[in-house]
Amino acid sequence: MRRLILLCALLTVALAAAAHAYHASIMDVRYNAQKKQLEVALKVFTDDFEKALSAGQPRSVTFEETPRPQVTALITTLLTRSLAFGTKPGEALPLKFIGFQRESDAHWLYFAVPLAKPVNGIYLRHRLLLDTFADEMNIVNVEANGKKQSALFRDGEESQKLVW
Repeated sequence: MRRLILLCALLTVALAAAAHAYHASIMDVRYNAQKKQLEVALKVFTDDFEKALSAGQPRSVTFEETPRPQVTALITTLLTRSLAFGTKPGEALPLKFIGFQRESDAHWLYFAVPLAKPVNGIYLRHRLLLDTFADEMNIVNVEANGKKQSALFRDGEESQKLVW
């Protein structure tokens, strides 16, 4: 009986360790030409994102226990530091954070990027979680003018031009 309990405990630990063996985010960007803005939904693993939000904080930050206004402020700061959307190289248009919601072991973050005029492409610098995890992969799916495309951002490949 002890061996069975020990075996079950070891299997549980092994499965927990293997459940999240990679670091990735998925960003969906939709170009809304009528509103002249990019509408963005970003999915991140909760535990990875909490680790990044906690960096430099006196206490660990969690979506469950940290007051929502504090989490929102930390998210806004991290997104502004890690992402830059622009119509020309080096530009960083302002991000308008909308909110977040939990989905299983991840969170969706929602924000918009106002544009001054209609565009046919953007420059994107995407460094989210690269300072926290060397193997981080940030996948970006863009839908604009009836076209869809995807791009991969990782260490050494943080900036790309996306054209539609």
